[in-house]
Amino acid sequence: MGIQLTAIHWVYLAFIVFILVLLIRRRDTTMICVAGIFALGLLATETLSGSVSGIFNSFVYATKELLGTIMIISIIVAMSRILIITGINETMVAPVTRFLRTPAMAYWGIGLIMMVTSFFFWPSPAVALVGAVLLPVAIRVGLPALGAAMAMNLFGHGIALSGDYIIQGAPKLTADAAGLPVSSVMEASIPLVIVMGLVTTVTAFWMMRRDQKNGTWRDGLVSVKGTGGKLRGPDANSVEEAPVQLAPRLRQALAIVVPLLFLLDVAAMFALGLQGGDATALVGGTAVFILIGITLLAHRNQGLEKITSYLIEGFVFGFKVFGPVIPIAAFFYLGDSAFAELFGKVLPEGSHGIVNDLGVALANDVPLNGAAGAVTMTVIGAITGLDGSGFSGISLAGSIAQLFAAAIHSGAATLTALGQVAAIWVGGGTLIPWALIPAAAICGVSPFELARRNLKPVLLGLTATTIVAMFLV
Repeated sequence: MGIQLTAIHWVYLAFIVFILVLLIRRRDTTMICVAGIFALGLLATETLSGSVSGIFNSFVYATKELLGTIMIISIIVAMSRILIITGINETMVAPVTRFLRTPAMAYWGIGLIMMVTSFFFWPSPAVALVGAVLLPVAIRVGLPALGAAMAMNLFGHGIALSGDYIIQGAPKLTADAAGLPVSSVMEASIPLVIVMGLVTTVTAFWMMRRDQKNGTWRDGLVSVKGTGGKLRGPDANSVEEAPVQLAPRLRQALAIVVPLLFLLDVAAMFALGLQGGDATALVGGTAVFILIGITLLAHRNQGLEKITSYLIEGFVFGFKVFGPVIPIAAFFYLGDSAFAELFGKVLPEGSHGIVNDLGVALANDVPLNGAAGAVTMTVIGAITGLDGSGFSGISLAGSIAQLFAAAIHSGAATLTALGQVAAIWVGGGTLIPWALIPAAAICGVSPFELARRNLKPVLLGLTATTIVAMFLV
């Protein structure tokens, strides 16, 4: 099962370390990512033209991979603008404010709602549904936008996705690779998901409250210029535009119709078995119809032009948020299937991508016992999550867990579940900046700032979860 590591592997690993150090130090990493892509291209093609072309092609590849997320974020922001200007948004969320009266209640309330929704539909469509409705409420009661993003992120992309107990996509991949029943991996993951979830969410909340009291809290809001003002997420006045007056009864009726349409989406997801990208597409299409309908009612004769104006505003926000992320995503995607697609099959025979090869090499060099096996599975899961998908490396985690379990004669399901939890928490949307974008963009905050806020809680959570796994193996 061993893979011969080449210069490409070591160069990629060196740039990963450099990029992570810069991210922690709050420095921009675009130039380093471009340099990394160039270096990898030069090693792969051995031509200057091939490596230079690889920079542009990697940007195109990353943009294509992220395009669905860019679209849903842009459309939700555009829809939110007309809801805010007409006062529908305020009327719509008024009943919820009774339950979310303090920052703490908003943090835990948004988190739990996000977790439950994500169990059924996965986090990306859940972010759009939950964020559009509950973010204004959270901000109104004093929870910072970054705090709301942390709650949606940790509960949705963290707890719900790492367990994945309803859709069962993640446990099926890891269980199949480990040769185990899906039910055994799911059962073994329950204590690990609980420990990971409790440690990260409680730590994140405590650190937020501490920093707010000490005056060291950074909101990390994203400003977008060039649209006549500033846009800070869907709940900000991006254009100096007077509120549009609607008849009170019409506004109240629309405040009922909008959430009702999204509830119909939820029912359709259940009835038609939609999940992931299909569920996101349904939410996005519904948001477009809401945008068109309300804009025509609100602006009447100017409605046709205003629809385009709101869409442009949404797209400006979407691409502004994604702009800094595309070069970084382009580099990290090279760790997976993008490398062969862009530079050809230059990796050793049997390679499953740079990141997975590094994980296999680590597994082959580790002394096998229960404690070392648990630590190594966490590290391997984290390494395979560095490409930002969360799912690309969990099959490898399952395969390595099977090897470790055979060597120590126990703990197959626990090690498999541990690798799954580590891979998804790191790569599925809590630490890698472009995987954080759905929650960050809906809340109008920097994905890099969100990643920095999540870093300590997630690392503490992984440490605690690994220790628990040592006793369960």
